[in-house]
Amino acid sequence: MFAVIKTGGKQYRVAANDLLKIEKVEGQVGDIVEIGTVLAHGEGDNVVFGAPFVEGALVTAEVVLQGKNRTVIAFKKRRRQNSRRKIGHRQLLTTVRISEILIGGAKPSKKAAAKAEAKAEAKTEAKAAPLFKAPKGEPDDLTVIKGIGPVAAEQLKEQGIATFAQVAKLSDADVAKIDEHMPFSADQIKDWREQAKELAKK
Repeated sequence: MFAVIKTGGKQYRVAANDLLKIEKVEGQVGDIVEIGTVLAHGEGDNVVFGAPFVEGALVTAEVVLQGKNRTVIAFKKRRRQNSRRKIGHRQLLTTVRISEILIGGAKPSKKAAAKAEAKAEAKTEAKAAPLFKAPKGEPDDLTVIKGIGPVAAEQLKEQGIATFAQVAKLSDADVAKIDEHMPFSADQIKDWREQAKELAKK
């Protein structure tokens, strides 16, 4: 069975176990969220359409990840006016896995709720672990890297990144991990990596 749902101003065709990125919904990893705005549901040629929503239909989904999309840059320039404006935006996204498509007023299964509680506890325990293992010895002053301020430097140290050598050796997979879990874009991190390569030589 499939369903067409509406969330975040967009429509999605979903089925059980589908992995989906939608605009941010409140909830921790492992929580079960309910999406009641079902536009249609069915199987094969037997499809029920709502007007606009199907009454008694509900889709439940498990929160897999809370993150951000890539940075979108809006740049405006007015000719001969010495006017330039640059704005960046990162849309908050929630990755969910579709659990159940319920129709006729059916209620979500208790098994799913119990699973959500267990995963929420596991996430709380894992949250304390940093993304990287901090090296031994004295940390470098990461604020020397252009674009890293005191707050960003502290955030990086909390995640185990404390030296120029570490930043210089970040792989593309590491960059993607930081981009996913921290408020920095992949382009920023790659720029810091190039600067760190020069600083690590000194």
